[in-house]
Amino acid sequence: MTTEQDRESLIDYRLKQALETIELAKFLVNSEKLEIAVNRIYYGMYYALTALALKNRFETSKHGQLIGWFNKEYISTKKLDYKYGKILKNAYQNRTKGDYDAFVSFSRVEVEYMLSEMTDFIEEIKKLLEKQ
Repeated sequence: MTTEQDRESLIDYRLKQALETIELAKFLVNSEKLEIAVNRIYYGMYYALTALALKNRFETSKHGQLIGWFNKEYISTKKLDYKYGKILKNAYQNRTKGDYDAFVSFSRVEVEYMLSEMTDFIEEIKKLLEKQ
């Protein structure tokens, strides 16, 4: 396998991971595991974003750098609507609160809304990947 084939395989893998995470997050919401669902909602977006970054030959292990790259390349340039930057920022903040702060809880209504935003975000990234 060539390096380019490796890159394409990894892009496909990350997008598949993102799509599977939508189903996992739905399962967690239905099981009332809301804080864990919030974590998975962010990571589903992260996997899709990683695929997009790889497609554009941008690589980093830092979440903040990846989000910054996305905002610079896609939100600031208006290639994507501003709302997608906001969705990602909120998901990252919610995941961080849920993972690291004490006594944090999310309502089912809040998490279902986050889940719908996640699905929209991943579908939008998928469309971008198909265009490139």
